[in-house]
Amino acid sequence: MRTRFRNRTEAGELLAGRLGQYANRPDLIVLGLPRGGVPVAAVVARRLHAPLDVLIVRKLGVPGQEELAMGAIATGGVRVLNQRVIASLEIPDRAIDATIAREQVELARREQLYRQGRPMPAIRGRTVILVDDGIATGATVRAAIGVLRHLQARKIVVATPVISAATCQEMSPEADEIAAVLVPEEFFGVGQFYEDFAQTSDEEVQALLAPAAAGPRSRNAVDLS
Repeated sequence: MRTRFRNRTEAGELLAGRLGQYANRPDLIVLGLPRGGVPVAAVVARRLHAPLDVLIVRKLGVPGQEELAMGAIATGGVRVLNQRVIASLEIPDRAIDATIAREQVELARREQLYRQGRPMPAIRGRTVILVDDGIATGATVRAAIGVLRHLQARKIVVATPVISAATCQEMSPEADEIAAVLVPEEFFGVGQFYEDFAQTSDEEVQALLAPAAAGPRSRNAVDLS
């Protein structure tokens, strides 16, 4: 029984095998969450013969405990806050606002870096496969789902090689479908399920998105206001 992936490429191949029913659908688009979700999404998109793009979301880490998410922000002004974490740690509003302001700068940087002026692809009425390389708390993915709902996606499929069993259960009502290879009860971090979990660089993301950037622009434009 498989418990780890060699790397993100192998993880993407195995994940694509769970999504075969979506292959060759004209309404399909695959969106990767940068940075680590994009290499997995690229494999999925290639296997399903679907266009690839990116949805940029930033996790809001608890000050001093940045790996612990207190929420996330995403393209389109979407904000998701984990009130349980905020209340239990008594995080003041000023700290939340400062974290949001800082992450907003990074979100804008990545929008410019990865899109190079290319608009967000049209989402309305489409089936979207939203891909990350692993899901622990789910705060980032929940923000991404909010963006896609705002853009009127017809169906949202959250796809990931590995997701915490508890998070999968909590997220099920928010997504139309969750596809995963591993759904472990014991989950300490995404990296524990990969032999090679090297950080994905901005340059790698840009290279994977280059074919999308070279495609038609006008028919993919969408108003995010």
